[in-house]
Amino acid sequence: MDNEKVQFGKDRIEGVVDVGLIEISHFENPAKDFVLEFLSDVLKWKKKCIIPTSAILGAYHILTRYLKVEKVSAYEALTRSLKTRSPAFYEDISVDAALDSLTNALGYNVESWDGYIVALAKMFKATIYTVDLKLMRKVRDVPVVNPIPEEIFEEYNRWLRARLGI
Repeated sequence: MDNEKVQFGKDRIEGVVDVGLIEISHFENPAKDFVLEFLSDVLKWKKKCIIPTSAILGAYHILTRYLKVEKVSAYEALTRSLKTRSPAFYEDISVDAALDSLTNALGYNVESWDGYIVALAKMFKATIYTVDLKLMRKVRDVPVVNPIPEEIFEEYNRWLRARLGI
Protein backbone atom coordinates (compact mmCIF):
# COMPACT_ATOMS: atom_id res chain seq x y z
CA MET A 1 0.00 0.00 0.00
CA ASP A 2 1.19 3.48 -0.80
CA ASN A 3 1.85 5.35 2.43
CA GLU A 4 1.88 8.81 0.90
CA LYS A 5 -0.64 11.33 2.11
CA VAL A 6 -3.71 11.52 -0.05
CA GLN A 7 -4.12 14.75 -1.86
CA PHE A 8 -7.74 15.20 -0.86
CA GLY A 9 -8.30 17.70 -3.67
CA LYS A 10 -7.30 15.09 -6.26
CA ASP A 11 -9.23 12.07 -5.02
CA ARG A 12 -13.02 12.13 -4.84
CA ILE A 13 -13.86 11.27 -1.24
CA GLU A 14 -16.82 8.91 -1.15
CA GLY A 15 -17.46 8.87 2.56
CA VAL A 16 -16.55 9.66 6.14
CA VAL A 17 -16.34 6.75 8.60
CA ASP A 18 -17.87 7.34 12.02
CA VAL A 19 -16.51 5.95 15.30
CA GLY A 20 -19.14 3.18 15.66
CA LEU A 21 -17.75 1.27 12.71
CA ILE A 22 -14.24 1.58 14.10
CA GLU A 23 -15.22 0.11 17.45
CA ILE A 24 -17.29 -2.74 15.95
CA SER A 25 -14.31 -3.80 13.84
CA HIS A 26 -11.94 -3.95 16.81
CA PHE A 27 -13.59 -6.47 19.17
CA GLU A 28 -15.33 -9.84 18.85
CA ASN A 29 -19.01 -9.49 17.96
CA PRO A 30 -21.48 -10.74 15.30
CA ALA A 31 -20.86 -7.78 12.93
CA LYS A 32 -17.06 -7.68 13.23
CA ASP A 33 -16.21 -9.65 10.08
CA PHE A 34 -18.49 -7.61 7.85
CA VAL A 35 -17.26 -4.27 9.22
CA LEU A 36 -13.64 -5.44 9.13
CA GLU A 37 -14.01 -6.17 5.41
CA PHE A 38 -15.56 -2.72 4.83
CA LEU A 39 -12.76 -0.99 6.78
CA SER A 40 -10.09 -3.08 5.12
CA ASP A 41 -11.21 -1.67 1.77
CA VAL A 42 -11.10 1.82 3.28
CA LEU A 43 -7.63 1.35 4.75
CA LYS A 44 -6.34 -0.06 1.46
CA TRP A 45 -7.89 2.98 -0.28
CA LYS A 46 -10.05 0.70 -2.48
CA LYS A 47 -13.03 2.53 -1.00
CA LYS A 48 -12.29 6.26 -0.95
CA CYS A 49 -13.44 7.08 2.58
CA ILE A 50 -11.69 9.05 5.26
CA ILE A 51 -11.33 8.02 8.88
CA PRO A 52 -10.70 10.94 11.23
CA THR A 53 -7.82 9.86 13.47
CA SER A 54 -9.80 11.26 16.37
CA ALA A 55 -12.33 8.44 15.68
CA ILE A 56 -9.66 5.97 16.75
CA LEU A 57 -9.34 7.79 20.08
CA GLY A 58 -13.11 7.80 20.48
CA ALA A 59 -13.23 4.08 19.70
CA TYR A 60 -10.72 3.35 22.48
CA HIS A 61 -12.88 5.26 24.96
CA ILE A 62 -16.07 3.44 23.94
CA LEU A 63 -14.42 0.02 23.72
CA THR A 64 -12.84 0.22 27.16
CA ARG A 65 -15.41 2.22 29.09
CA TYR A 66 -18.77 1.08 27.72
CA LEU A 67 -18.09 -2.23 25.98
CA LYS A 68 -15.69 -3.40 28.72
CA VAL A 69 -13.02 -4.55 26.26
CA GLU A 70 -9.71 -5.10 28.03
CA LYS A 71 -7.55 -1.98 27.67
CA VAL A 72 -4.51 -3.83 26.32
CA SER A 73 -6.64 -5.63 23.70
CA ALA A 74 -8.25 -2.36 22.59
CA TYR A 75 -4.86 -0.65 22.48
CA GLU A 76 -3.28 -3.43 20.40
CA ALA A 77 -6.15 -3.65 17.93
CA LEU A 78 -6.41 0.10 17.39
CA THR A 79 -2.68 0.70 17.14
CA ARG A 80 -2.43 -2.08 14.51
CA SER A 81 -4.89 -0.11 12.40
CA LEU A 82 -3.07 3.18 12.92
CA LYS A 83 0.29 1.60 12.10
CA THR A 84 -0.96 0.86 8.59
CA ARG A 85 -0.55 4.62 8.09
CA SER A 86 -3.36 4.33 5.59
CA PRO A 87 -4.02 7.25 3.31
CA ALA A 88 -7.61 7.07 4.60
CA PHE A 89 -6.62 8.59 7.95
CA TYR A 90 -7.66 12.24 8.10
CA GLU A 91 -5.45 13.99 10.63
CA ASP A 92 -6.69 17.54 10.85
CA ILE A 93 -9.29 19.40 12.84
CA SER A 94 -8.94 23.00 11.75
CA VAL A 95 -10.48 25.93 13.60
CA ASP A 96 -12.97 26.31 10.73
CA ALA A 97 -13.90 22.62 10.97
CA ALA A 98 -14.35 22.97 14.75
CA LEU A 99 -16.59 26.01 14.20
CA ASP A 100 -18.64 24.11 11.60
CA SER A 101 -18.81 21.13 13.97
CA LEU A 102 -20.26 23.21 16.77
CA THR A 103 -22.71 24.87 14.38
CA ASN A 104 -23.83 21.43 13.17
CA ALA A 105 -24.08 20.12 16.74
CA LEU A 106 -26.38 22.98 17.66
CA GLY A 107 -28.37 22.95 14.41
CA TYR A 108 -28.98 19.18 14.28
CA ASN A 109 -29.15 18.77 18.07
CA VAL A 110 -26.35 16.18 18.03
CA GLU A 111 -23.07 15.68 19.88
CA SER A 112 -20.15 17.88 18.79
CA TRP A 113 -18.33 14.78 17.49
CA ASP A 114 -21.29 14.06 15.19
CA GLY A 115 -21.23 17.70 14.13
CA TYR A 116 -17.61 17.17 13.06
CA ILE A 117 -18.53 14.10 10.98
CA VAL A 118 -21.28 16.14 9.30
CA ALA A 119 -18.84 19.02 8.66
CA LEU A 120 -16.39 16.65 6.96
CA ALA A 121 -19.13 15.04 4.89
CA LYS A 122 -20.31 18.47 3.74
CA MET A 123 -16.75 19.61 3.01
CA PHE A 124 -16.05 16.55 0.84
CA LYS A 125 -19.63 16.20 -0.48
CA ALA A 126 -19.50 12.67 0.89
CA THR A 127 -21.68 10.07 2.58
CA ILE A 128 -21.48 9.46 6.32
CA TYR A 129 -20.98 5.78 7.13
CA THR A 130 -22.28 5.15 10.64
CA VAL A 131 -24.32 2.87 12.88
CA ASP A 132 -25.73 5.87 14.76
CA LEU A 133 -29.49 5.66 14.22
CA LYS A 134 -30.09 9.09 15.80
CA LEU A 135 -27.70 10.69 13.33
CA MET A 136 -29.54 8.97 10.48
CA ARG A 137 -32.83 10.48 11.66
CA LYS A 138 -31.53 13.98 12.38
CA VAL A 139 -29.29 14.72 9.38
CA ARG A 140 -31.22 15.04 6.14
CA ASP A 141 -29.01 17.21 3.91
CA VAL A 142 -26.08 14.74 3.82
CA PRO A 143 -26.41 11.05 2.90
CA VAL A 144 -26.12 8.93 6.07
CA VAL A 145 -25.78 5.18 5.56
CA ASN A 146 -25.29 2.14 7.77
CA PRO A 147 -23.11 -0.14 5.62
CA ILE A 148 -23.95 -3.21 7.75
CA PRO A 149 -26.72 -5.37 6.24
CA GLU A 150 -29.91 -5.11 8.29
CA GLU A 151 -29.97 -8.74 9.48
CA ILE A 152 -26.34 -8.57 10.66
CA PHE A 153 -26.96 -5.23 12.38
CA GLU A 154 -30.05 -6.63 14.16
CA GLU A 155 -28.03 -9.64 15.33
CA TYR A 156 -25.27 -7.31 16.56
CA ASN A 157 -27.78 -5.19 18.51
CA ARG A 158 -29.37 -8.28 20.14
CA TRP A 159 -25.89 -9.50 21.07
CA LEU A 160 -24.91 -6.06 22.40
CA ARG A 161 -28.06 -5.72 24.54
CA ALA A 162 -27.36 -9.14 26.04
CA ARG A 163 -23.69 -8.26 26.66
CA LEU A 164 -24.57 -4.98 28.35
CA GLY A 165 -27.59 -6.40 30.18
CA ILE A 166 -30.07 -3.92 28.73
